[in-house]
Amino acid sequence: MSRPKILVQLDPDPQASLFDAVVAVDSDVDQLLQYRQVEPAQVRDLVHGAVFTRGPKDLHQTAIFVGGSDVAQGERLLEHVVDSFFGPLRVSVFLDANGANTTAAAAVLAAERHLSLAGCTATVLAATGPVGQRVVRILAGEGCHVRVASRSMERAAAVCAQVNDAGHASQTEPVATTDENALTAALDGAQLVIAAGAAGIRLLPEKVMAQSNLQVAIDLNAVPPLGMEAVEVMDQAEQRGDCICYGAVGVGGTKMKIHKAAIRKLFTQNDLVLDVDEVFALGREVVGAGD
Repeated sequence: MSRPKILVQLDPDPQASLFDAVVAVDSDVDQLLQYRQVEPAQVRDLVHGAVFTRGPKDLHQTAIFVGGSDVAQGERLLEHVVDSFFGPLRVSVFLDANGANTTAAAAVLAAERHLSLAGCTATVLAATGPVGQRVVRILAGEGCHVRVASRSMERAAAVCAQVNDAGHASQTEPVATTDENALTAALDGAQLVIAAGAAGIRLLPEKVMAQSNLQVAIDLNAVPPLGMEAVEVMDQAEQRGDCICYGAVGVGGTKMKIHKAAIRKLFTQNDLVLDVDEVFALGREVVGAGD
């Protein structure tokens, strides 16, 4: 008899994410075990509780999801989860704190519908945030020249250094967007712009965007004022002038499909670690299957 599929949700927040719980249920999880206010020092015992209770042949029926609103905290929890495994005693784990991995993957896949990423130039606004960093990493990995834009040149350069460490040294360029002139220069010659800023922060005025030759614009902010003045939250491959536009909701359908596919994939084997690169690869499969 097949064991029920158990998903262990580790969340550092005061309340475990209801959003992530609903997605887990909709992804055919049989039993969801939620742990909130999880600290790194608590992870090992929780992981051992997951791996010591079933025999090796059944461990693929247990999996771990690391969520929460703080991506840096989620990354630390993931590191402690992986460090707690040994030998065959391990289960698959998926990191999507604050939806950063699935959102970044969905944004890049939306762009890929209309552009060849290899050799194109992209500007990522608010690139030093958790989603922006992942967008930069994915784009650079696909051979795109990425302008890593931030109000702080120092922070932009730090993101470039991180991506360079992953082997994409020639693909990133830090740029400061301190005023409209700098923003115009950051978009000059770019075919793609992705705004990955915090909710309610306008990053790209319409008049600056109108001066560019962008082919695709993607805004991941769903809370007014939106990140791009010329893009609507519901846009999904909406043609505005010569530019194809996506808003946060327009990207959200693909993001949700990737999230659910990742949860289901956890239960196919017991040794998967689904972080940004793995989530993007899975997203490409989802899109290829007819998203």
